[in-house]
Amino acid sequence: MPHNDIREHMDVVGADDLPIGTVDRVDGDHIKLARTDPEAGGEHHLIPIAWVEEVDADTVRLSLVAEDVMEQWEPTGL
Repeated sequence: MPHNDIREHMDVVGADDLPIGTVDRVDGDHIKLARTDPEAGGEHHLIPIAWVEEVDADTVRLSLVAEDVMEQWEPTGL
């Protein structure tokens, strides 16, 4: 999945359509999620671009369900 289609402020949802967060930016081969999202707990998280299943006009849909993503995402500590 080409990451050029992923833009700031796009919604990120799991395969189950549950919200995961909002794109802050693409950082190498990861998506950095905004720390202001309710799911973020006040810190940025990184998710691999390899988890992206589909990108449409304003949503990034992942191949994992939301619960699995949040168990495996990487907090940045910032």
